[in-house]
Amino acid sequence: MNIVKATEHYEAWLGRHLRLIKADLVLKHKQMRSDPFPFFRATYYGWAQVWPEVCEEHVKAPRALAVGDLHVENFGTWRDIEGRLIWGINDFDEVWHLPYTNDLIRLASSALLAKMTCDPLDGIDAILQGYAAAVEAGGRPFALAEHHPVLRQMATARLHDAEKYWEKLHALPPVKEKPPAGASSAIARMMPERGLEWKVVHRVAGLGSLGRERYVALADWRGGSVAREAKALAPSACVFAEQGKRAGSAPILYQQALDTAVRCRDPFVRLLKRWIVRRLAPDCSRIEISALPAERDELRLLHAMGFETANVHLGSVSPKALATDLKKRPRGWLYRAAKAMEKAMLADFQEYRKAGE
Repeated sequence: MNIVKATEHYEAWLGRHLRLIKADLVLKHKQMRSDPFPFFRATYYGWAQVWPEVCEEHVKAPRALAVGDLHVENFGTWRDIEGRLIWGINDFDEVWHLPYTNDLIRLASSALLAKMTCDPLDGIDAILQGYAAAVEAGGRPFALAEHHPVLRQMATARLHDAEKYWEKLHALPPVKEKPPAGASSAIARMMPERGLEWKVVHRVAGLGSLGRERYVALADWRGGSVAREAKALAPSACVFAEQGKRAGSAPILYQQALDTAVRCRDPFVRLLKRWIVRRLAPDCSRIEISALPAERDELRLLHAMGFETANVHLGSVSPKALATDLKKRPRGWLYRAAKAMEKAMLADFQEYRKAGE
């Protein structure tokens, strides 16, 4: 199925599971035509259809509870229950049981499409080395306070302008209609105390999830602002890719991924029925490549991304199974697979952009 038809069918399928915001979808389509990397981020449903064909030799790898829509801008920071700053994967909207190779190939492909400045072969080797190191260690979360000084410096560079973060949130337009009862209830449960009054604003964020209902509640609490976001979830696009546009419902595995991964959980991220709720703050947000300091060690960053990918997988598959499969793989397999998927994604991007002219 070509990407234009796939987009049409996927959005029709998605619309049966949640209410879509038409204005946000228009913006999403515009960004999809702007550059290959935004297109890549916005079209996981297309990837899920294509990658088993392009990377057929990697589909029989051990299965894990995989991120699915993994890429180099799906990482961020949060505070754990001890208040420590933690770094790791930021979004699990598309979690599904997949060959572990899906996440590695998608992460490596994203590094190519994002045009990171390090040597592509060295960067992809760093991802694989990080993954293998985590498998050997049995996983280990990234607590930045005591360890990982280079990663800490890269991850916290954006935190120097906290005032601008809150100014931007408070400047967002109010929602035009009252949020659904489920979203309001979910937000209330995750506020720091009961009985707070808040205003609800409309936030445009992400690319894969752009078009879904997203409500941000802003309140003043004990001398400063607090924010909670509720975003509507649907089954993973893998369900659509596997069963087609007539695919039915399926479980949402977001919370299962949070609960099983080797990581320090964010106590303010929780799946409540069909809403994923999270705390928003300067130190609890996704990190875009453009927000990283100009002087950065991309090889170390990619190594950490590979390591964190294994942290997630190790919640559902044994280190022995992963290590055994990794040892069987020929040298350079991940680079070749990433290049093949880069080529496929670029072809889809050109087709989609041409259709919109």
